[in-house]
Amino acid sequence: MNRLADATSPYLLQHADNPVDWWPWCDEAFAEARRRDVPVLISVGYSACHWCHVMAHESFEDETVGKLLNEGFVSIKVDREERPDVDAVYMTATQAMTGQGGWPMTVFATPDGTPFFCGTYFPRPNFLRLLESVSTAWREQRDAVLRQGAAVVEAIGGAQAVGGPTAPLTADLLDAAADQLAREYDETNGGFGGAPKFPPHLNLLFLLRHHQRTGSARSLEIVRHTCEAMARGGIHDQLAGGFARYSVDAHWTVPHFEKMLYDNALLLRVYTQLWRLTGDALALRVARDIARFLADELHRPGQGFASALDADTAGVEGLTYAWTPAQLIEALGEQDGRWAADLFGVTEAGTFEDGMSVLRLARDVDDADAEVRGRWQDVVRRLLAARDARPQPARDDKVVAAWNGLAVTALVEFVRLVETAGRIGDEGEANLLEGVVIVADGALRDTAEHLAQVHVVDGRLRRASRDGRVGEPAGVLEDYGCVAEAFCAMHQLTGEARWLELAGQLLDAALAHFAAPGGAFYDTADDAEQLVTRPADPTDNATPSGRSAICAALVAYAALTGENRYREAAEAALSTVAPIVGRHARFTGYAATVGEALLSGPYEIAVATTDPAGDPLVAAAYRHAPPGAVIVAGHPDQPGVPLLADRPLLDGRSAAYVCRGFVCQRPVGTVEDLVAQLG
Repeated sequence: MNRLADATSPYLLQHADNPVDWWPWCDEAFAEARRRDVPVLISVGYSACHWCHVMAHESFEDETVGKLLNEGFVSIKVDREERPDVDAVYMTATQAMTGQGGWPMTVFATPDGTPFFCGTYFPRPNFLRLLESVSTAWREQRDAVLRQGAAVVEAIGGAQAVGGPTAPLTADLLDAAADQLAREYDETNGGFGGAPKFPPHLNLLFLLRHHQRTGSARSLEIVRHTCEAMARGGIHDQLAGGFARYSVDAHWTVPHFEKMLYDNALLLRVYTQLWRLTGDALALRVARDIARFLADELHRPGQGFASALDADTAGVEGLTYAWTPAQLIEALGEQDGRWAADLFGVTEAGTFEDGMSVLRLARDVDDADAEVRGRWQDVVRRLLAARDARPQPARDDKVVAAWNGLAVTALVEFVRLVETAGRIGDEGEANLLEGVVIVADGALRDTAEHLAQVHVVDGRLRRASRDGRVGEPAGVLEDYGCVAEAFCAMHQLTGEARWLELAGQLLDAALAHFAAPGGAFYDTADDAEQLVTRPADPTDNATPSGRSAICAALVAYAALTGENRYREAAEAALSTVAPIVGRHARFTGYAATVGEALLSGPYEIAVATTDPAGDPLVAAAYRHAPPGAVIVAGHPDQPGVPLLADRPLLDGRSAAYVCRGFVCQRPVGTVEDLVAQLG
């Protein structure tokens, strides 16, 4: 009997009709394995995973495979995005056994959950042989299997240990991290490493803050070059604006077509901040289009942001997105079709499969004259209409708390910076930007409300929801950090006390239930389900680690409230990451980003004003804010806004109050004086 029909996870629902008697992750599944005295198959993946779909079609939809699994195993299907704690434990085991990891992840375990054989994707013939071998070993070599499992648990327990060496996260360590990134930088293509190449958003956020603190031209140039290379490449959807998960090559040309909420949220922050610091037209255009993609393609009104768009369409990767020159001519006519082929690098030979090409921006159009930009935008509009008539990739519409928190924070930064900048570009461009800001503002507020009303349950967070119904899995540390940081951002955007109160509630819960010895944090709560080991990964990867995320929220909350114990908790936690920051900078990007905020102060900027939306002092604060600064604007002594307490107007005029590390300068009433204090 397949038990996935009532799951909230779209990934699990994709397997609800398999001939495999799947169980969701639950105690009852392991009890059944003990009753039958059979091993457990734990199959971990996610909805947008291409090779997960391949293994599903080859093996899990196959009657022969289903019969073998049902007779000899208890089979458990796990959505890694819904249960990152389960994924983390067994991924560590997979990496320990095989030297690599990935999804689909295939783990064989004892009825108590101890892994004894791990792998990733197996073609059907290999998988059939593996099932026979594991069954035979379980029956005839049980002692060896159990010894292997015990050795794996010991290994992963050490890998997830807390209580290691600590050190202050100093300017010298952050400078060393920036230097290491500069040495590992791909001078030709941008980014770091070879193929496959992932958007290094967390490292770019760090380098932008490092540039602000130190004036490093090298750090800024790495960000500018990488952002331009990605924006012009096929990894960037040249029509709809989002970014794919990664490029299969080293030069950003051909993507793995899945689009993840977390990548786009973090890249929105990068491009927004790059535009803020440089005024770069390309950076603003890309930020605008990411915001539009989030609002149009992933936002579900009243339910938050969906997790992802699949890589495949009707089982074919890239079917929606790739073009031939003839298809461009069919959609645009002869003249515009050939012009578009040149602009987007579409050739007869193709850059993808079967003579198809992924659109990339082969010509510089952001600085072109108005006529060229107008033609380009018209071509984009018409091609997007033609593409919309094609089959579309499926959407994983579950709402993940942490990733929605990342999206809210990014959109708050984008909306506030654009709103305070005034009209930008010619009339058409300005109108488009203003329209995107309006829909983005609505989407972020709607999502924040969903997180507050649906995901916060009895003062604690739940990990995921779908169709407005929250799931059972408890929030992990990254959920608490990312959502608390988002609520701090909402407090700054709205001036409403409840967002700050909610952030404090979540942070207090994190300190009470996730804290580990020596200032570290576990990724799961002390009252969460006990797995074979308790994960505590300090490294940043595709998203901020739970430890980095909670530190970011603690720093922001301390700056907004003046309660120093939260800052002290952040400093202690960062000290557990500091020993690896200077040696492994590519895997500590968000920790280093938070470290830059602490070195900066962070600044606390309060503008007492009767016009928070239109005051020039507010615009100057956003434009010139140092790394990690918090900014609030509102009426003097506005209830629930600690930074505005005892902050009067100056002779009836607006006043800006700048503090750094709880030490304040004199209030100022002019933009020039405020900029001087922030410089």
